[in-house]
Amino acid sequence: MTRADEESIPDEERDALLTIAHGAVVTSGGISGQRALMTAVEVVLARGLGPTAYGVYAMAWRIAQILVRLVTFGSVPALQRYVPAYAERPRRQSTVVGLAYATTIGFGVLLGVAVWLLAPRINELTVDHPSFVPTMRGFGFLVLLLGIITVVSGIFRSVGSARGEVAFNKLFRPGVRLVCASVALALGYSVVGVTGAIVVGTAVLAVLAAPIAAHVTGIVPSLREIRSESRRFYNHAGPVAMSSLGKVFQNRIDVLLVGALLTTVAAGVYNALLVLIAIAWIPLRSFNQLLPPVASDLYADGRIDVLNEIYTSVTRLIVTTVVPVLVVLVVYGREFLALFGQTYTQGYVPLVVYLGGVFVGSAVGATGWLLMMTDHQYARMLLDWLLAILNVALTYLFVVEFGLVGAALGTSIAIAVQNGIQVVLLRQFEGLWPFDRTFLTPIAAGGVALSVMWTIRAGVSSGFVALAGIPAGLIAYVLTLHVLGVDPRDRLVVRELADRYRAELTETPEPTDRSA
Repeated sequence: MTRADEESIPDEERDALLTIAHGAVVTSGGISGQRALMTAVEVVLARGLGPTAYGVYAMAWRIAQILVRLVTFGSVPALQRYVPAYAERPRRQSTVVGLAYATTIGFGVLLGVAVWLLAPRINELTVDHPSFVPTMRGFGFLVLLLGIITVVSGIFRSVGSARGEVAFNKLFRPGVRLVCASVALALGYSVVGVTGAIVVGTAVLAVLAAPIAAHVTGIVPSLREIRSESRRFYNHAGPVAMSSLGKVFQNRIDVLLVGALLTTVAAGVYNALLVLIAIAWIPLRSFNQLLPPVASDLYADGRIDVLNEIYTSVTRLIVTTVVPVLVVLVVYGREFLALFGQTYTQGYVPLVVYLGGVFVGSAVGATGWLLMMTDHQYARMLLDWLLAILNVALTYLFVVEFGLVGAALGTSIAIAVQNGIQVVLLRQFEGLWPFDRTFLTPIAAGGVALSVMWTIRAGVSSGFVALAGIPAGLIAYVLTLHVLGVDPRDRLVVRELADRYRAELTETPEPTDRSA
């Protein structure tokens, strides 16, 4: 673990690791801000609307989120795949971006019309509440608007700009929702009025986002060479879109079944625990921010050995950062759910069950992205659909038998099985395998942190005073990592980025020449 070990790391691998890690730092800050804003939105709505009206909102919102995953029809991964590859051919970049916008707008219109027509039937099958139909129809318009913002964020990611993606997708988007929802509630509007306010605010953001992206990245959308580019674009985007549809049935069917088989209040409780689950996904999403374009570049150049080293190091960093988050949520999840109201604490056991799937999904790293970046998108599509069919059946049985816990159990199993098979496929297709004994270090440290936090919580019975155990547990986690030893690559990333940020903070600006 010496400085010499760090210096023995090849420059190519060092640069790629630092690029991905820096993107993760920027993104984690953005996602943390996003989650704070989203949590604030849900707390404001849960308390402002009450359990029943909030359950109506939660069901409509979750359905809209499912459709947002589909509305781009695989355009965002296609941007990640081809914009970096066309770095020396700006006209082809413009065509790829133009196709992404056109595809999203086309599917957004189709989905909006479908939502408008099907909203009454969805209401009958789920919450059966008079406010649901206008709320769902309003969110139908929102799907198109969020799709455009998603494409804008994908453009920034494809050119390696974590800041642009963070600004629009992680901060502006939930920020607009928080402001609009708060204003609507303050004016006395119901769930329908809140929906209308959110749609109007998001429309303003979408109208501004596209021209800003073109100005900042220099990529102006165009369809001039659509004939020569569309076949390749949809050859990649089509299977990815079908994979996204399959994944809806893998890890979003729980939302629909809770609304259809349980109560409106249960739908609200499940939505609250999903807000906390989203926090647990932050490490994986952060490190996956700039990994796809890096992986695409390495794969295109045939540097599989370097790609495997990057995959191993990034996955270990994900595990190291996600373990303390999971420990905090397992020990103090009940207190966090109480922020939404005492009714929502019944979601604690489903939360813990769901976190098992989050751990497995994070521990294998960017398996899905790597399959797509190594041109195995069809294999992923087939896998997504095979598991989707299995998951629908299992989750239905689990929800009927166990209620909210069953919904979390079905989704958790789907996540674990999906990612486990994808790891095996990556090893079979490309020889990529991330795991070694160094992964045991953060897991052991997590066990120590869990023991410390649980002991303090058990000894303090007065509500949020028990949260004093969090800093103690995190300190124990870091100390245990230090004692057990950290991999040289992880130590390099931490040291280099710390030096970089320290230098940026202490750098003195150049004096302005006022004589000119």
